[in-house]
Amino acid sequence: MATTLMLIMIVLLLMGFPMMIPLIVAALTGFYMMFGGMGQMDTFIQQVLGGIRPASLIAVPMFILAADIMTRGQSANRLIDMVMTFIGHIRGGLAISTATSCTLFGAVSGSTQATVVAVGSALRPKLLRAGYSDPFSLALIINASDIAFLIPPSIGMIIYGVISETSIAELFIAGIGPGLMILFFFSMYCLIYATVKNVPTEEKSSWSERLKASQRAIWPLMFPIIIVGGIYGGIFSPTEAAAVCVLYAVILEFIVFKSLSSKDIYTIAKSTGLITAVVFILVGVGNGFSWIISFAQIPQTILDAVGINDMGPMGVLAAISIAFFIACMFVDPIVVILVLTPIFAPAIQATGLDPVHVGIIITLQVAIGSATPPFGCDIFTAIAIFKKPYWEVVRGTAPFIGILLLSATLLVVFPDIALFLRDIAFAD
Repeated sequence: MATTLMLIMIVLLLMGFPMMIPLIVAALTGFYMMFGGMGQMDTFIQQVLGGIRPASLIAVPMFILAADIMTRGQSANRLIDMVMTFIGHIRGGLAISTATSCTLFGAVSGSTQATVVAVGSALRPKLLRAGYSDPFSLALIINASDIAFLIPPSIGMIIYGVISETSIAELFIAGIGPGLMILFFFSMYCLIYATVKNVPTEEKSSWSERLKASQRAIWPLMFPIIIVGGIYGGIFSPTEAAAVCVLYAVILEFIVFKSLSSKDIYTIAKSTGLITAVVFILVGVGNGFSWIISFAQIPQTILDAVGINDMGPMGVLAAISIAFFIACMFVDPIVVILVLTPIFAPAIQATGLDPVHVGIIITLQVAIGSATPPFGCDIFTAIAIFKKPYWEVVRGTAPFIGILLLSATLLVVFPDIALFLRDIAFAD
């Protein structure tokens, strides 16, 4: 049965169908094979609806809406301008500014693809004019956007938290350490690259220019303060934080900056609705698919075959890292989280691993996979936005993927990178 379902998904993916179609067809096929027909379809429908029932998922469309508003408004450019005034003049400063801007925008959007669009559209032309090669520029933008999946708010963490029944608030704060670590490693690589390639530096900004840029960025910088401070100050839950984020984005872009008008509401609402519909279809069908393969005991069979029950905690973490990384090279990250998390849940519980630590590792691996050839979703976002051929987009990704894999290894070996802030914030 497992082989049949896998072949169905692979064939349909190769035929060019969007991810939801292979998932639905495979789920229905599995249901038919188990029950010998579709007479008990109401059971499957209940599982699908159960997947989108958790209240925590309300945060997903809210964060998508907030990111859409900010992407179309001025928030992204104001953050980028502020970063540029402070570090744009040092060797590799423009590239470091790009990575830093991805981190900051990730802290207000929670989406890797939104970060590729917002930061990449603004900074790629500047990187090219400064003397950076296009493959390097594209690879930097794509891979630095992975940090958006780790810095709160993170849509991937929300999905994992719902599936694994792990505290989303703890996941959010645990992602900050690994996100900053990756930013540091990327910055060091950008410095080395710019030195070796002798890339010219930008003109140094005066302190008055820095002050002005900082004042312009104060309002957008309030997003992470509101989200993180509100959650850990006990003012509101992560779900309520998403609603507050939308309200703040509306006030900022429509009233304070006046970058958007009532004419933009329909376009924004339509875009958010389409993305939300795709996400929730994937979540619902993914839950139904997970139920089917669990009912058929496919996960237990696979894990027994690889001997995961005989592995210690480190072995389980290594298996999880490899499985999620490879899967996201071919499949949408949300689907991977939905399908693979329940498969590894028994091994995680048996070895006593911290579900928050596991969640950060999974989030990082799916982020890496989403920017890795052959089918990482961020690659195709960049192709669509920058109108560049596939090979040109992926040509410079290898060093960044190497850095990300190193970061993932360090996270497995040294869990305190993720758990340090969590333990401080939630100390009894």
